[in-house]
Amino acid sequence: MKIIDKISQPREDGKPYYSFEYFPPKTEVGVANLYDRLGRMAQTQPAFISCTWGAGGATAERTIGLCATAHSVYGIETLMHLTCTNMGKDKVDEALKQAKEAGIQNILALRGDPPRGQEYWSPCDDGFCHAIDLVRYIRQQYGDYFCIGIAGYPEGHVDSQDKDQDIVYLKEKVEAGADFIVTQLFYDVDTFVHWQKQCRDAGISVPIVPGVMPIQSHQAFRRIINLCNTKVPPHILEDLNDIKADDQAVKDYGVKLATTIVSELYHKHHINCFHFSTLNLEKSVRLVLQDLDFLPKGVQSSTALLNGKSVKSTALLAEAHRAETWDEFPNGRYGDSRSPAFGDNTYGAGVALPTSKASAKWGYPTSPNDITNLFIAYISGELQTLPWCDQALQTETDAIRKSLSTLNKAGLWTVSSQPSVNGAPSDDPMFGWGPRGGYVYQKEFIEFFVTSDKLPALLRQLAKDPIITYYAANRAGDSKTNVDDHDSQNAVTWGVFPGKEIVQPTIIEQVSFDAWRVEAFELWTEWEQQYPPESESRKLLKHLGDDTWLFNVVHNDFQNPGKLFEVILG
Repeated sequence: MKIIDKISQPREDGKPYYSFEYFPPKTEVGVANLYDRLGRMAQTQPAFISCTWGAGGATAERTIGLCATAHSVYGIETLMHLTCTNMGKDKVDEALKQAKEAGIQNILALRGDPPRGQEYWSPCDDGFCHAIDLVRYIRQQYGDYFCIGIAGYPEGHVDSQDKDQDIVYLKEKVEAGADFIVTQLFYDVDTFVHWQKQCRDAGISVPIVPGVMPIQSHQAFRRIINLCNTKVPPHILEDLNDIKADDQAVKDYGVKLATTIVSELYHKHHINCFHFSTLNLEKSVRLVLQDLDFLPKGVQSSTALLNGKSVKSTALLAEAHRAETWDEFPNGRYGDSRSPAFGDNTYGAGVALPTSKASAKWGYPTSPNDITNLFIAYISGELQTLPWCDQALQTETDAIRKSLSTLNKAGLWTVSSQPSVNGAPSDDPMFGWGPRGGYVYQKEFIEFFVTSDKLPALLRQLAKDPIITYYAANRAGDSKTNVDDHDSQNAVTWGVFPGKEIVQPTIIEQVSFDAWRVEAFELWTEWEQQYPPESESRKLLKHLGDDTWLFNVVHNDFQNPGKLFEVILG
């Protein structure tokens, strides 16, 4: 069924339509567990779900598979994202062909992110430069078979300097054949309402579906609003700042805020459809729907559902609750690779990328020493970002900042780290997370790049302490580790809270390191491509991307702070 035929009609019960956005997890077990999550969420009877599309078709197989499974197994209408940037005509044709064969009839046509290196990028010869090109092409090739959605930006596209021109472009996409609009997230209702009126005044009459993202954590929230250049009312920022150390309080606030936004749009402004960005999580969105009284009769967020079936036994209730909440407190880069939310990517279509405007951020490095100085400046707080770090360092880094600086001066370029913590209160302003009344623990770990000439000496140092475990790999896929069990999981952050199981939000394992290794070395390439061909900066970054190794090193005695730095530095 076409989505437009569903969302353009008022429901008999007067309740609105709602939909959920997912992304393809990076691991096979994560995909399998997302299917279980879809089964539970299907009980809420969404109008449709959407699934994101990786840049250049990087997630094509999993995106199409996820949409096809949701459609065929769970009976959920699906909206497949499709980007055209860095996608040749052959890839677009294949994606559309596979979508049709899988019974997918709805496409969200997006430009997508330009390749990271956009300053020196030329569009594909096939002419897909903008989303309107994709909309036109789909209509030319498939007539009215596909229902086509497009993206709208209430606060203006991040690449645009003229919001009025944005609306002109939006109208052109509708006239080219788009059936409905899904908006970028926002947290100011008045901004959306004003923008929607501008759209209507300009003659855009298709349904406009507001995008809603419940806040899941303070760190993720700050990251996405910075990347999307989203304006947030001051009182929301103040409220969050007061509770940022309490992850549970932030999640509760996120549910309340999303409920308030949707309620106002529905009751005051008569919006009848909402698109929730889930980040592949489950509980917050279900709670929002429950608080709004949008859920079908008999389906509540507190009702345990397992594999799409109501669960009544105590044991299965506990199992279902665990499946719903096991990734409730994502904390840092390394989550549980079994989680559907593992590898979450909040870089939506058109969002500014970490390496964009590289020369303005990091100048024109021409030697390894220049790279060292950039990392030291980041550690000291003089720089706010690096290609692998899109936010300033967290407060907890103060405990090891001097040691990190020493490592970087020695040519070990750190991209992630944490100090050891032995039972800090969960509301501790530096180390705390999770609900109040608990205690948190951390093992010391460091993640860094190191050039191949330093590799032998580093490995000799690490071998001196048997309590240390490490993973290492280079761009070519060569790897080294002292962890014998490929499937072992090392919890490096955990918390103990009243009335809860032990929560382990940060787990380092081979599969998660491998997934991050691919992305980390892609960022070397993307940084490199920000500079002109044949420039010294581009040559240097290409060489370093090929030559360096990525290390993740853990000291497993969390009662011995600073020991890891002593071992590495000799």
